[in-house]
Amino acid sequence: MRVRLHRKPPEPWSVRRQELKHAWTVPLWAFEWFCEWIAYVLSNWSFLEVLEYLSSFGVLIAVVFYFAESGNRLKQKHYQAWQVINTAQGKGGNGGRIEALQELNADGIPLVGVDLSGAFLQGIHLKGARLSRSNFSAADLRNSDLSSSYMSYANLRSANFRESTLRNVDFEHADFTDADLGGADLSGADLSQTSLAGADLSGANLANLKWRDIRNLKSANIFGVKNAPEGFVAYALKSGAIQTESDSQ
Repeated sequence: MRVRLHRKPPEPWSVRRQELKHAWTVPLWAFEWFCEWIAYVLSNWSFLEVLEYLSSFGVLIAVVFYFAESGNRLKQKHYQAWQVINTAQGKGGNGGRIEALQELNADGIPLVGVDLSGAFLQGIHLKGARLSRSNFSAADLRNSDLSSSYMSYANLRSANFRESTLRNVDFEHADFTDADLGGADLSGADLSQTSLAGADLSGANLANLKWRDIRNLKSANIFGVKNAPEGFVAYALKSGAIQTESDSQ
């Protein structure tokens, strides 16, 4: 708060006038003397001091209301993000969904059951996202990062995960039929009870992959897989997988 100074009253004009040596400066000094009297009167006017206190109090009230309404603002932000996602449901393209999904996930909002079929989500970052029973069928998620996310029972048919980071993702009971996982990092991922029929796993990193309960590997392409767990390749080929060099390689 600004400190108020209580001024002393200016000397009488008759005294000030005698100090002036040049007549042409009289109007200037008269105006100055007049301003000094105004400043003196205002400095002793309690009403102005009250206004200053009210102004400071108003700022305090505004700050209190700002923080009190923070929860409502956050809810409004989440509502708008969901509106973007739902409005674009079933449509191709991005439609602002990448930003909306990342924003919701950053705030810890579950994305369970979200429908993103056919969406263009290339490069999206959804680390640790809760995406169980989500629908990413035919979605483009190339170069994305979904590390440590939960995607059990997700529909990932024909989705493009090429060169994506899928480390430690829980894919239990997910459907990867005809999905593109070429060059993806699946290290530590859980593929228990998943269907990989027709999926392209060529060049994928399979280090520490949980694979023994995979439900379907028929026609899955495992050409050039890296760091495959012991016994995986033999099991996959026995289960109908193939090793075919793709055009991209």
